Amino acid sequence: MRCVIARFPFDLSRSGVLESMKGIKPEPVTGESVIIGRCRYPVKQVGEVITRQDRRDFTSGEVTRAMVRLGFTCRTPEAAAPPRALTPLQNASSLLG
Repeated sequence: MRCVIARFPFDLSRSGVLESMKGIKPEPVTGESVIIGRCRYPVKQVGEVITRQDRRDFTSGEVTRAMVRLGFTCRTPEAAAPPRALTPLQNASSLLG
């Protein structure tokens, strides 16, 4: 599949991405991620490996779109849990200290 990442065209295939990422240790995931094989990789790490470009040259959105088109599962950062509503008694207690 032909895709453009950081204004450069790339011919990517699912098997090519799997081969490129074989033996690469996943970095800790803090943002968007891609599941390749049994590992969860940060999108920027995958983009750097498959394009051989610096991570600052492309966006995570460009790599995510390419990975989704190739059939990989992509995840966004988990949203923080919404704050729990205080009961009137807890609210009054917090206001009084």
